[in-house]
Amino acid sequence: MQYAPDSSYSWFRMAISLALAMIGGIGIWAAVVTLPVIQQEFGIDRSGASLPYTLTMIGFALGGVLAGRMADRFGIWVPLVLGTVFLGSGFILSGFATGYWMFVAAQTVLVGILGIAVTFGPLIADVSLWFQKRRGIAVAVVASGNYLAGTIWPPILTAAIETWGWRNAYIAIGIIVIILMLPLALLLKPRASLEERPSPTSMNREINGTPVLQALIVLAGLACCVAMSMPQVHIIAYCVDLGYGVVRGSEMLSLMLGFGVASRLISGFLADRIGGVGTLIIGSTLQCLALILYIPFDGLMPLYVVSSLFGLAQGGIVPSYALIIRDNFPAREAGFRISLVLTATVLGMALGGWLSGEIYDVTGSYTGAFIHGIAWNLLNMAIAAWLIFRGRKPARARMAAA
Repeated sequence: MQYAPDSSYSWFRMAISLALAMIGGIGIWAAVVTLPVIQQEFGIDRSGASLPYTLTMIGFALGGVLAGRMADRFGIWVPLVLGTVFLGSGFILSGFATGYWMFVAAQTVLVGILGIAVTFGPLIADVSLWFQKRRGIAVAVVASGNYLAGTIWPPILTAAIETWGWRNAYIAIGIIVIILMLPLALLLKPRASLEERPSPTSMNREINGTPVLQALIVLAGLACCVAMSMPQVHIIAYCVDLGYGVVRGSEMLSLMLGFGVASRLISGFLADRIGGVGTLIIGSTLQCLALILYIPFDGLMPLYVVSSLFGLAQGGIVPSYALIIRDNFPAREAGFRISLVLTATVLGMALGGWLSGEIYDVTGSYTGAFIHGIAWNLLNMAIAAWLIFRGRKPARARMAAA
């Protein structure tokens, strides 16, 4: 049975995809919540306790490309079913881990590469196939799933650890993930028609993407998230350095994530009117402005305000790449190409967080790290400006031919 774009089934499918992203998002945040107890359990230092999260995120990034390719060939439900089983098994195996490296392997391979990877890029790519007029808001809603997971799961997991211990909590989560996600994944078995339908706001009405365009969008994704990572990864440490403490820094991070969800939804509505490229350059410009404001305004209340502005600015950037890919490349390649770009954004977060720490170690201050982030942000803005110029050239050519 064929469903029309923007139909009631499309919206139902978007809701299922959001639920899957929120449930599967536990794989991103669990290693953060359990970091102190893992350190104590295995008798390791803080960097060793942080390694499972780092490797899980790298696996999350790289596994998305594989899952996206599989979704293009078989439909999203196949990698979702496999990913659900691997994700649940990863948590269960982690709960039974007899040693540190067994725990790391379960987190990296089962939870990261084979598990949560399918719940971001491939899901976003799939929902983009089911919308035409409202593609922007649909992509934004599903992309909000990992942010919402970061709001919902940590308190639940914390309470479970306090009640049952971390091992039993992990085993329970593994079982719950499989029970909840498998039926939802099977609801996504119908496949979208692959008739090419660029969004109405696209400046490029023909599907004529090139390898150079793909590479530049990947670079833009990397650059924006290297810049984005500076406040998200280091705001707590920055607040400690300024004498405000961990609690204040955590509150600012929560503000960023909360306003990031709002930003993604607002940007989705905006993208349906002005397109992915226009949304990208607006978000990138505002993010750059917020990064600049961090340098002179380091008082407690100004930092709350700037962190809120940063969240409002950055949330809509990443979903815009999915819209740009859909407007320039064939629908049958959406899973792989969108996942490739979103992989670059995750790697950008990892790279930027590390580089900011290195700059701080060398300079003894976060000022250089903010400037470093601004430079990467300017690269992103330059690519976005080029995309606008590129999109206008075909229109001028058609007018000249007429």
